[in-house]
Amino acid sequence: MEYVNVLAAAIASFAFGAVWYMVLAKPWMAASGVEVGDDGRPANSASPTAYIIALIAAVLVAGMMRHVFELAGITTISKGIIGGFGLGLFIATPWIATNNAFGGRPMTLSVIDGGYATIGCTIMGLVLTLF
Repeated sequence: MEYVNVLAAAIASFAFGAVWYMVLAKPWMAASGVEVGDDGRPANSASPTAYIIALIAAVLVAGMMRHVFELAGITTISKGIIGGFGLGLFIATPWIATNNAFGGRPMTLSVIDGGYATIGCTIMGLVLTLF
């Protein structure tokens, strides 16, 4: 496994997620039902736990994507983008939507979280095939 590729892909996707959720913070908080503090931010935003888990998860996803890409012979940027997009849209997003449906969450939450999964995996696919 090419560790540098995996770490770069994970960090790129994680950074995109930071921007994605900053832009969509209000609708995400409303849809997720997360408790909001007096400052308008999630009540648990001071805890690093969610960020640490998100970064570890990004490394795991990027590592598995690298493995799948190797097995599938995905080596070009265009195939990396398409492969990442497909994994995000057709594997990650349906799981998110299923979990949210059984949790009684609004479809908006699935769209926001599924959008991140799809674009995040697309970014990972791009970075994994850059070098």
